[in-house]
Amino acid sequence: MARLPRFNIVDIPQHIVQVGHNNLNCFFDDEDYEFYLHSLKLAADQYQVDVHAYVLLPGSIQIVATPRVPQAISSMMQSLGRRYVQYANHRYKRSGTLWGGRYKSSLIDSDAYLLSCCRYVELKPMFQNLVEEPRDYRWSSFRHNTGIQRDHLLKDHKLYKALGETKKERANEYSRLFRYEFDKRLLNYIAETIKLGQVLGGDAFKDRIEKIADRPVRPMKRGRPKKVTKKEKEEVNA
Repeated sequence: MARLPRFNIVDIPQHIVQVGHNNLNCFFDDEDYEFYLHSLKLAADQYQVDVHAYVLLPGSIQIVATPRVPQAISSMMQSLGRRYVQYANHRYKRSGTLWGGRYKSSLIDSDAYLLSCCRYVELKPMFQNLVEEPRDYRWSSFRHNTGIQRDHLLKDHKLYKALGETKKERANEYSRLFRYEFDKRLLNYIAETIKLGQVLGGDAFKDRIEKIADRPVRPMKRGRPKKVTKKEKEEVNA
């Protein structure tokens, strides 16, 4: 199934994934992670992107973010990619590509899936057996969203703000989401959606995006078009 062209629509959150070339590591020590996050903050501010969640893994990154102006996320990722590759090539005396091609992204139906997508991102270190608890992993947004440690890179989405009237209430409510096992069907759905660059949402949300973008968001069916019989033509023209 072919991946649909990327969408860049203002005020619609996106799930963004980029992996290392040939699945090799892109981060090797704390300084690398810190430089990437610093660069992400600079690029997000410059291109007007609100970052809600993220995780930096040894060989990949995942971000949940909302663009506030047209082409904001693509501009942010291009700037961020160039800056980090230059840094890594200089520091490790290397050359050539670092990332495995362009980043992947999918639009998120925020009302239905945004908080689930944030959980998906922040649980990645556990899924990859890097830690036993998400709070033990330093390079993600989990500690901010659960009230453990402030992260100035992040901007709370309105759905996160709706979890409570105070920061403490919001953090406690968000923490409760992690008490439950992640539904495997939802886990696979999010993974498949980002893999194919499709829209993460229901039919009503997809219909809305098709109207905004003036192009289809659903993948085209494979195979040749169905042959129309003479009888069917007569019925249509009747």
